[in-house]
Amino acid sequence: MAHVLFFAFDISEAAQIRRIESVRKLGHDVASVSFRRTNMNRDFTPDWPDLPLGRTENGKLMLRLKSLGVGLARLLGQRRIAEGRTIWIARNLDMLALAVLFRRLTGRRDVRLAYECLDIHGLMTRRDVVGRVARWIERRLMARTDLLIVSSPGFVDRYFHPVQDYRGQVAIIENKLWTGEGPLPRRARPKDTGGPLVLGWVGSLRCPASLALLEAVARDMGDDIRLVFRGSVHRHALPGFDAVIARHSNMHYGGTYEYPHGLAEVYGACDLVWSQDLWQAGTNSDWLLPNRIYEASYFGCPSVAVRHTVTGQRIEAAGLGFTVET
Repeated sequence: MAHVLFFAFDISEAAQIRRIESVRKLGHDVASVSFRRTNMNRDFTPDWPDLPLGRTENGKLMLRLKSLGVGLARLLGQRRIAEGRTIWIARNLDMLALAVLFRRLTGRRDVRLAYECLDIHGLMTRRDVVGRVARWIERRLMARTDLLIVSSPGFVDRYFHPVQDYRGQVAIIENKLWTGEGPLPRRARPKDTGGPLVLGWVGSLRCPASLALLEAVARDMGDDIRLVFRGSVHRHALPGFDAVIARHSNMHYGGTYEYPHGLAEVYGACDLVWSQDLWQAGTNSDWLLPNRIYEASYFGCPSVAVRHTVTGQRIEAAGLGFTVET
């Protein structure tokens, strides 16, 4: 049994919870030090040892840097939570910086450190001096890690190898469906009743380009299609979400859902699911593999994505749905 310490960027975020729970299910002893954001899952309370480091917000870099300083001071004062834990997993670059600095200040040479990266932040692909500095910082921090964990081979093939020249150990752990205690029941899909085609957008709803595209589809197809949105809306990225939904009678937001037990109802109500992320087209959005392609496929719902992206290529290779040109 390993003794693992997670450096969690948002203890209430679904993928972060899934990663921690999956390690626990393997029988390992887990604890976490964590920040919390307020845009989703606000009432979640971990049932494993967790040291709260404070609150942060999406997109506010300077506030997050200040929070890291406060968090480090708190962590140093409560360092007992790290005692005996020799595997540390840091999600995102800011938490990696915290882990590297904490390890150095406490002299923990026995620790093996993993950097988990599930998205390439737009800051890292900027071509100006700010982007160059950010990539330099990441390279320096990665030189002090033992493992890189990514959710898509596209991140390695198109960023970490060619851009960052990273040649260390890599684990590709795709962001697949987490079923908890056992297999989830799959409902029999209802037969076509002659109604409109139901196209869903499910999960973390944060992409302005996807929302604009789906609004255009709703407008152009009218009564022949119904757009259904389910999941957590990132209001900082989609401030006009409610207004868009209100403008169209064939667009409906059904709210959040319980994960994973609410997935059968969500995907069972859809004929197709929009699975492509577009908000960082040409970089992160082209390289990632979203959780929704695994969820939709499990429940027999075809996905739609852009052909030239890693998502589109996976859908075509595995027969998971349809691809379109941009």
